[in-house]
Amino acid sequence: MTLQTREGQRVPDVTLKTRENGEWKEISTADYFAGRNIVVFSLPGAFTPTCSSSHLPRYEELYPVFAQAGVDEIACVSVNDAFVMEAWARDQHARHVRMLPDGNGLFTDGMGMLVDKADLGFGPRSWRYSMYVKDGVIEKMFIEPEKPGDPFEVSDADTMLSYLNPGFRVPKSIAVFSKPGCPHCVRAKKTLKEHGLGYEEIVLGRDATVRSLRAVSGAQTTPQIFVDGTLIGGADQLEEYLRVSDAA
Repeated sequence: MTLQTREGQRVPDVTLKTRENGEWKEISTADYFAGRNIVVFSLPGAFTPTCSSSHLPRYEELYPVFAQAGVDEIACVSVNDAFVMEAWARDQHARHVRMLPDGNGLFTDGMGMLVDKADLGFGPRSWRYSMYVKDGVIEKMFIEPEKPGDPFEVSDADTMLSYLNPGFRVPKSIAVFSKPGCPHCVRAKKTLKEHGLGYEEIVLGRDATVRSLRAVSGAQTTPQIFVDGTLIGGADQLEEYLRVSDAA
C-alpha cells in the first residue's frame, strides 16, 4: 500500500447520494467544492471507536475556530451508506460537520485512499486523512502513516488548524452541570455566552444524576462549572474566575 498526496490536484468529480432531513439528496462534488474553502476529513467508518470518540467530535467542537480561519464548511467523508451517516450524525449531535457518504467508494478511490479492511470484515474503506480544499483544488493533505491498525496522528482537527492558523488558541473545554428551573444556572450560562465561551451542558435528571455530580465535584448544588478539567464552582465563582482571566 502506497498512499500519495494529491496536493495541487482537483478533487474527484463524482456524485454522492446523501440523506438530509429524511430525504434523498444528490451532491455533485464539482458543485459542492466550487468557490468555497472546505476542510475534509475522511475515516474508516461511522460509529467506530476513534472516529466517534475523537476524530468527528473535535472537528465539531472547533468549527467556530475553523470559521474564523476562513473555512466555509467542514465535511466528513466515509465509505458508508447514507442511512448510516445520517444516523451517526444524529448520534453524535453533529450540527456543523457535513456528512458526505461515499457509499460506492468512488470519491475515496479517486483520492487514491481506498484500502482493503477485509481483515476486520469491513471490505473496502477509506484510509484516514484530512485535506484543505480551495475552489475544488487540494491545497494541503495530512495522510496518516502507513502503519498496521488505524493510526490517528496527523488528520486531527488541531493539526489542520495549526496549518490554517498557526497562532490559533485552543478554546477552553467547559462543562456546566445544571438543573431545570435553576436561576443561577441561567446566570452562569449567560455569563459564558457574554464572554464568547462555548460549553457543554449536563442537565441533572436527563444527562446525569445528583450522585454523578457529587462524585466529580463534591457538591450537589447547581450550577457546577468545570474548565479544562478544573472545578470552578458556581455562578459567583465563575464570574470571579473570568474577571481574573480577563485581567491577566
